[in-house]
Amino acid sequence: MKLKVLHKPLGCLLLFLTTQIAFNSRVAQAQIKVAPATETKNICPTQLGAAVDEVINRPQYSRVRWGILVQPLYKRQNLYSRDAEKYFTPASNAKLLTTAAALQQLGANFRIRTSIYQDGIGVLRVVGRGDPSFSDTQLVELAKQLKAKGITQIRKLIADDSYFQGDIVSPSWEWEDVYSDYGAPVNSLIVNENLFSLNLIPQAVGKPLQLAWTDFNEARLWQIINQSVTAEEKQPGFINVSRELSGNVLRIQGQLPAKTDPFLVKVPVVDPNNYFLRRFRTALIREKIGLRETAVISGGVNQQELAFIESSPLSDLLMETNQNSNNLYAEALLRAIALQPKKPEQTTVNAGLEVLKTTLTQLGVNPTGYSLVDGSGLSRHDLISPEALVQVLQAMAKTPAASVYRSSLPVAGKSGTLKNRFKNTPAEGIVQAKTGTVTGVVSLSGYLNTPKYEPLVFSIIVNQSEQKAKALREGVDEIVVLLTQLQRC
Repeated sequence: MKLKVLHKPLGCLLLFLTTQIAFNSRVAQAQIKVAPATETKNICPTQLGAAVDEVINRPQYSRVRWGILVQPLYKRQNLYSRDAEKYFTPASNAKLLTTAAALQQLGANFRIRTSIYQDGIGVLRVVGRGDPSFSDTQLVELAKQLKAKGITQIRKLIADDSYFQGDIVSPSWEWEDVYSDYGAPVNSLIVNENLFSLNLIPQAVGKPLQLAWTDFNEARLWQIINQSVTAEEKQPGFINVSRELSGNVLRIQGQLPAKTDPFLVKVPVVDPNNYFLRRFRTALIREKIGLRETAVISGGVNQQELAFIESSPLSDLLMETNQNSNNLYAEALLRAIALQPKKPEQTTVNAGLEVLKTTLTQLGVNPTGYSLVDGSGLSRHDLISPEALVQVLQAMAKTPAASVYRSSLPVAGKSGTLKNRFKNTPAEGIVQAKTGTVTGVVSLSGYLNTPKYEPLVFSIIVNQSEQKAKALREGVDEIVVLLTQLQRC
């Protein structure tokens, strides 16, 4: 799963975003290669228990908590079960529930609309509805639509962020995650995934790294304390970017070897509404449309729509959510299914979670099998049993949208967060599963088309470990490879 972050102001604490780099891999990609070197063999169902136990009972996993359930896809028969009914921290496996509910509620062709309304003479109001894919490209298109309507001057541009109610960052996310690119804030008006970026460029050995901003509007807002250095060519590289929450100060620390490529750093924006307005101003200037002032105001009467943009269909949004384990997309989709109107005191997230539970219960998923507080799985307060995950996967396989749901999942050794896992093993190409990783947690749940047995569904979750994710994934992947070797006996 993609690295995860928190979205929400946390007072005057000093937060640190640490982007550890090891040159051949960027830290923002949490799913790293690990392919178990398991010998090809055949396993009878009666032998599976002993084979899996041999893996999880190894000394290196003696303090690890495992939750595992393996069943045939089309029947509730346990081929292997260990604490399957108990709660575990799921990490990004929570996205399986969010995307299942979104697909059932909204349909594969659903699109998220961003609109511009006339709000008075010379006054325009942009209404966002939480499109996580919205970018500068769409802003330019909106500007072109306005130009085609004969608009060359805007007296006031209002950003209406009222569609989503509640915190833009989950209060339960850990503060160490808040300022990584995987933890950007989620609001009604999202642009460029609510991230800004800059490149760090090596100079002569001993000199500080040069900062090259991709957006000069953002450069003017930040005070930079550059404590980085250019190291000799064969030295390792590591970068720490810390940000003071109560002020616009970025501290750059670490080193990059000389003559290496620039390193791209992405940082969540502090104020997504005003970031949206700054980016829109740039798009309007490009189309020679003047803009005098901007404001952020919640609510208004949607009367005359002057321009609009729709997202790609939900089927495409699901692909990004599950294939690349995109937290921002998952959080936006959870909010998208929230029913209107909500209770005055209810947040959009809580309303979405109610719809999620109702939807999955109608599919036959036991509502006591999980307890979620967000849509992405970034929160350590999320709890799901392997049994619930298997039930979701089985239930979705019986719906008309089964192929859309399944195709959104990474394929072992081929795509998404599984692209570099299971290479050159029997699992390559025949496992479609959702990954999950946060500190001390590794999870993998999905579908498996066994060559000599019937299709399977499985959930494997590892919790409460001090080991690195790579070591835990090796055990998980070895179990999955064992499953590929099942045969009828």
